[in-house]
Amino acid sequence: MGNIETRVAILAIIVEDEISIDKLNKILFQYRQYIIGRMGLPYAKKNINVISIIVDAPQNTISALSGKVGKLKGITSKTTYSKV
Repeated sequence: MGNIETRVAILAIIVEDEISIDKLNKILFQYRQYIIGRMGLPYAKKNINVISIIVDAPQNTISALSGKVGKLKGITSKTTYSKV
């Protein structure tokens, strides 16, 4: 077996409704082995939270994580990939 190629990506997440925050945290916990950094900032003026998740994982793992997060109610997400 060869090494599985991984990519670095950032998931930008905006939480507009905290109804799904527990589900979000459970998903992120499931993928914890791939997460190399996480930063969350509340923005009280707009009553939202902005979260950045940096991952180093196989492409299909990043896609699965992004898809699960994107389906959560009250949460918007976008994934940006490194070129390497």
